[in-house]
Amino acid sequence: MDIRKEAERQLSLLERGIEEVIPRDELLAKLERSIATGIPLRVKLGIDPTARAIHLGHMVVYGKLRQFQDLGHQAVLILGDYTASIGDPTGRNAQRPPLTLEQVTHNAQHYTDQIFRIVDGSRAEVRRQSEWYASLTLAEILQLAGSFSLAGLFSHETFRTRHEQGIRVGLHELMYPALQAYDSVAVSADIEIGGTDQKFNILAGRDVQKDRGLPPQCALLMPLLPGLDGRKMSKSFGNDIPVILDASEQFSRLMSMADESMEAYQRLVLLDSADSCAETASRMAAGENPMRIKLELSQRIVERFHGQEEAICARENWERIFSRRKTPDEMPVYTITSPMDICRVLKEGGLTASLSEGRRLVIEGAVYVQDVRVSDPGQVIDVGTSGFDELVIHIGRRRFLRVHL
Repeated sequence: MDIRKEAERQLSLLERGIEEVIPRDELLAKLERSIATGIPLRVKLGIDPTARAIHLGHMVVYGKLRQFQDLGHQAVLILGDYTASIGDPTGRNAQRPPLTLEQVTHNAQHYTDQIFRIVDGSRAEVRRQSEWYASLTLAEILQLAGSFSLAGLFSHETFRTRHEQGIRVGLHELMYPALQAYDSVAVSADIEIGGTDQKFNILAGRDVQKDRGLPPQCALLMPLLPGLDGRKMSKSFGNDIPVILDASEQFSRLMSMADESMEAYQRLVLLDSADSCAETASRMAAGENPMRIKLELSQRIVERFHGQEEAICARENWERIFSRRKTPDEMPVYTITSPMDICRVLKEGGLTASLSEGRRLVIEGAVYVQDVRVSDPGQVIDVGTSGFDELVIHIGRRRFLRVHL
């Protein structure tokens, strides 16, 4: 085997979807040594389980981790049961409320269940920070803190901005980069993967490894995936696509992505080659209907999480509902025994979380009864006024409810 050629082949694959490799020549050298010795590289990815659900934006880095696995390298997942109690301060304009160990443990189980839809759990090394931090002495913690200067920490944009604006920065938050950095020492990381927003923390890991005379890890930084509205994907923006959605709902949300975001989803979620992405762009430029391309991409993405059969069914279901204006074969059923206003039917039937949400959706023109738009939030649903034994109510073309009267 030509070791150099194989290392360059692996690097070419690993650079798909990557924003920055730090430093590239070191990564190539690490790949060459791994191929020559047969010792896999240890590829670190930290998880702060601060919530139960994750979305496609989170899964971008896990797709890259799976790519390393498929090339024969060792995935090392670190569950941040200590850093999660702080909460990553990156991009935050205020302190995050601390989580209990019980909350972190509960969230971590849900996280890994979702992550292992992409990452091969049987080939992943899963570690908890408590393995090393629970026994670290105060002297060792102070030694770790001594690897950082206040000036260096305040070069972190988040800390600097909050300090300049007079917003409190807790001392424990300043420890976050140090704790994440020490993780790299604890697991002997060769490479760390993260989003571009993690650059400061990942490079801190290189510095701490150097301080201890260890080979410094390389950094692979991936762009942030745009949400359905083009902004950074975030649950707080309501523009996310959760991993735990069923195949049909996931497909429907993907079909809502902006046309200009399709290239990012192809490059970052599917990790297609530059040539493949360029071919898609050429099809768009030649005037091909973006809907056709979006259908293909959405089906491939859903297949990654749910398998080929469910992805095909999800596409067929979407086309039946949206393109042919038909109702889905299966939908929730709600029975009413007396007249009820539309907003209460929406809430009690599970289509909305509250009466106020139902009222807002009616006013916005998003609610339909038997494909007729409802304009009055006070409209009453009743067999006597409808003339039907059952009605189909839907919000947009995604949420359907069959109402027995």
